[in-house]
Amino acid sequence: MTWALLGLGLVLVIEGLALALAPSRVEQVLAFLASLPPDRLRLIGLLAVTSGLMLIWGFRQLSP
Repeated sequence: MTWALLGLGLVLVIEGLALALAPSRVEQVLAFLASLPPDRLRLIGLLAVTSGLMLIWGFRQLSP
């Protein structure tokens, strides 16, 4: 449960920084994503999940 809350907190910090530092760029990125077909969005989502899991696995291997 601690890892899940830590991960959620990290996501909120990164998302908050993006919105605070570059709100117009976030709007551009969201407009671009809205223009993509669903199959492309699904692929991007699967790649993001895979990358995240690989990062978590890698860091878990480094920690004692």
